Amino acid sequence: MSSIKLQSIITPAILNSLRTQPHLARHWYYVAGVTLSALNRPDEVPNLLISALKDSASPTIADGGLGLSLEEQLYIIRRLREGLIKSAAVVGVPKVINALLALKSATPENLLDESPDSSPTGRRAEVYCQSFSSVWKRGQLFFEKVYGKISKRVMGQMDRSGTEDLGLAARLMYGYILSNEKVLDAKETSFVCIAGLIPQDVNPQLKGHLRGALNNGATVEEVRAVRDAVIQICQAAGMAMLAEDAAGGWGWREEIANVKA
Repeated sequence: MSSIKLQSIITPAILNSLRTQPHLARHWYYVAGVTLSALNRPDEVPNLLISALKDSASPTIADGGLGLSLEEQLYIIRRLREGLIKSAAVVGVPKVINALLALKSATPENLLDESPDSSPTGRRAEVYCQSFSSVWKRGQLFFEKVYGKISKRVMGQMDRSGTEDLGLAARLMYGYILSNEKVLDAKETSFVCIAGLIPQDVNPQLKGHLRGALNNGATVEEVRAVRDAVIQICQAAGMAMLAEDAAGGWGWREEIANVKA
């Protein structure tokens, strides 16, 4: 059986669109990275990193042709990595593994955080040194901020899903993964969730995180910019609106949720 080469998603035209969207600002590359991971296109992630580094280059700093100081490079790569890590809560670990390994293949050794305690997130200390109850409480507060007045109902649905383990899994994700704001803050974490959910055609969950982004301090314009960027990348990958009588296909079965002004 002959193999078919996958078509590139992050084309120069899409890159230019992402970079020049004022409401995406410094979010575009980790939003794009999470989207690519959700689409199961880890092969596109290395080029995304290269583009992000070039896009952020300052002509006043000479560093290996990139124009970036070591601190600036670490800022970009760590935010991209953290976006992928946090997306595990909505995308799943297997895709995140593939995306992170693909990202590593394009990352210089001095920009890796592989030695103990080198990650700026401090999650190792949270797991091994910090009390479980404090992390659990932080996650609960984060969850309540995202879902606002419906937070008890949402968590209750998971607790009564046929097994309380679903609610426990959500609390662990919010405690140890999503509520850690040392690299990506609450608003940026909401953007990660939006980027991971749109490619999966899961409108009920997407609606909650669109509102959650507003609860976490994002503007309507920012949320719409993230949503539109993710849809643009998904369409470049071949996703489309599906007809009501479609027997199958890759796309969305209903209009993708949006935020109101």
